[in-house]
Amino acid sequence: MNIAFGKASADLARVIDIRIELSVPQVELMKADGLLQRIQQETQIYDALSIIEQNFWGKFTGSAVLAFPSAAKKGLVTLFDEEGEEDNPLLERETLLEVGNILIGACVGKVAELLGDMVSYSPPRLNPHVGINNLAKEGVSQPLDGGDKTAVLMKTIFHFEDKDISGFLFLVANQDSMAWLRTALNNFMANF
Repeated sequence: MNIAFGKASADLARVIDIRIELSVPQVELMKADGLLQRIQQETQIYDALSIIEQNFWGKFTGSAVLAFPSAAKKGLVTLFDEEGEEDNPLLERETLLEVGNILIGACVGKVAELLGDMVSYSPPRLNPHVGINNLAKEGVSQPLDGGDKTAVLMKTIFHFEDKDISGFLFLVANQDSMAWLRTALNNFMANF
């Protein structure tokens, strides 16, 4: 995960020419029906979030959720365009989708590559303003509502240097990937 999150931030940093700081990734096994509550706990200091969600599948299958405080939308636009047009919802939407596409694609792709897999992606979905208390209703889609199945939650927090913008990236591997993931991780670690 460290390698994957590092690759994702390096790819984005190369596009926008700014340093991105990452927290140490956290990896946790948990029941899938607690995922939304966990994401809500991790992001509760914000009133509202902009959420980009993208599903991926291959042998490594799951969902990625990228969450920014809703107030960060304008700051993200200025990462790509210093002038940053005031109150341009279309530009904000496209910027959020592009940042999500870069971060999620690089991160998931690197995990898959390291474990000997190739993944495909659904188009990213954006919900630009989700009240933190409505996360389960309007924030993320059904694939994260997995009942009593086991999921792997992988999380990092990233911060854009010289900008007051932070965000959360959650990768959730679903139950169907668990047996393959155990074998792939054992094979990966056997190389060391």
